[in-house]
Amino acid sequence: MGEGDDESGFIDLIFEELPKDEMLSNANEFYEKMNNRRTTRHFSSRKVSRELIELAIKTAGTAPSGAHLQPWTFVAISNPELKLRIRDAAELEEQKTYSERMPEAWAELLRPLGTDHVKEHLTDAPWLVVLFRQSKRLRDNGEWGPTYYSQESCGIAAGLFIASIHNMGLTTLTHTPSPMGFLRDILSRPEYEHAMLVMPVGYPAENARVPDLNRKGIDEISEFY
Repeated sequence: MGEGDDESGFIDLIFEELPKDEMLSNANEFYEKMNNRRTTRHFSSRKVSRELIELAIKTAGTAPSGAHLQPWTFVAISNPELKLRIRDAAELEEQKTYSERMPEAWAELLRPLGTDHVKEHLTDAPWLVVLFRQSKRLRDNGEWGPTYYSQESCGIAAGLFIASIHNMGLTTLTHTPSPMGFLRDILSRPEYEHAMLVMPVGYPAENARVPDLNRKGIDEISEFY
């Protein structure tokens, strides 16, 4: 900040410029690590420390958000009885979805992935992390006001959480039971919080399998002008 500037509430940006070869090396290393990331439904029950989950949530909390409202709540569950309640409720809803609600256009995409209403990962994984999106926030005047861009903000935070989990040597799954209102009830969250994702977190099982998939190439997911 230049001499004489008076921007109350602002601080200097912390930024370290790296040599170009180091930038490229870092970018390649991170890409290769994330390119090996896969979603699995086969988890080991091996314990994972709370400290690691806290660090992943703290990393997710660094995400940019609309007006810096940080409209997210990460609820981390290791209690076996609570995980079982969540699994039972999720499987009940998923059974209805697979048998009654799911359009054929969606079902045909899921068949090659081997998904069904049985969700062992919800009880096998040592942790379940449920991401709730906050649609309201308490204003300084004591009144409730809306949050802005909460969907986008929570999506970015979820991506950082997933990257953090993979970077530390664990795996996770993005699970979206439909509908998801039961999660608010079971976890006693306020009415303005809306469940977005259930993410089992842990080590993969020794026999973990994943679908043989290919990611789209750079030419299929980008345009440069």
